Amino acid sequence: MPKLSYWERKSFFSNIDVLIIGSGIVGLSTAIHLKESNPNLHIVIIERGVLPIGASTRNAGFACFGSMTELIDDLSRQSESEVFETIEKRWKGLQALRAKLSDQQLDYKAWGGFEVFTNDDQETYAECLERMEEFNQKLKPIVGTSAIYKKKDNSIKTFGFDKTQHLIVNAEEGQIDTGKMMNGLLELAYQVGVKIYNGIEVTDWESNKSGVILKTKEEWTIQTTKLVVATNAFTTKLFPSIKVTPARNQVMITKPIRNLKMKGCFHYDKGYIYFRNIHERVLLGGARNVDIKNEQTDEFGNNKQIEAVLINLLKEVILPNQPFEIDQRWSGILGIGESKHPIIKKAGEHIYVAVRLGGMGIAIGYGVGADTAKLVLSN
Repeated sequence: MPKLSYWERKSFFSNIDVLIIGSGIVGLSTAIHLKESNPNLHIVIIERGVLPIGASTRNAGFACFGSMTELIDDLSRQSESEVFETIEKRWKGLQALRAKLSDQQLDYKAWGGFEVFTNDDQETYAECLERMEEFNQKLKPIVGTSAIYKKKDNSIKTFGFDKTQHLIVNAEEGQIDTGKMMNGLLELAYQVGVKIYNGIEVTDWESNKSGVILKTKEEWTIQTTKLVVATNAFTTKLFPSIKVTPARNQVMITKPIRNLKMKGCFHYDKGYIYFRNIHERVLLGGARNVDIKNEQTDEFGNNKQIEAVLINLLKEVILPNQPFEIDQRWSGILGIGESKHPIIKKAGEHIYVAVRLGGMGIAIGYGVGADTAKLVLSN
């Protein structure tokens, strides 16, 4: 790559107040909140891909905050206060995102989030029934209603599912169009004066008294007063000490299916598998628990073992006795860790990180951006 010219450096990369690495939901949201708080700030976002290549544009578009089996699983490993504090962050983040972009702009559909229980899940279902009222009461102060989780077995035939014994619906969940969400955030960022440059990959950095100097794959150096790292699953490439584990998720979508019956977002196997309707198609993904070791990677690609599990679920449960064809396959990279709390902290002199969204970027990303902006402005 050629060196930056005098004009390029002066016009695009000089006097930067805050530079953000990563143009996903967190990077964009942080920039928008910073600009709205102080319009005079010179905010620059750099992104190594043509699009944000981690998870923001590669997910399923679930506007969800927690299925019952996820809650039960989380409570087995984390304190109750930590679990419900995370749920509250997800809920408030979703409401803030919807208020900022509007349901119409997000193409938000309040069709609910359903948990699927097959013949092999009867013990898990019994525990969910036993704790349903408990969870509804504990979520009431957060969501504002106690009618959150409900039995919904009468929808099994309506959706056309087979080998399904029970459904539990989270009536407060919905789905969005991820592409429209990201377009909306990009438009907001441009409107408030954020500058975004794609195709720039940071390889190293060093801080000094006046800020941070970034070194890029293009052999450029870019200086900024403050740096925000919003690279989620890819964070350890620059900051090995930040505890974020990459987790690859497989996703596929069928060709349009005539008279598709299912409507809503669906969780299966403790949320590891998820599916939904979109444009008369079935979008299906997850199942990384089938091959955890190999899916702890930041490399994109397909896993044949996982793909076979997802295809079998389509054949046996979701679309029984109904022909379908897979139209597209892709993968996204999540950032997970021991805790489902996002990491929002000052990581060094002039450096801040906002990462580890735990597969819930749609729910908490906009709120994480707000919290990150406050942290940057307070230091």
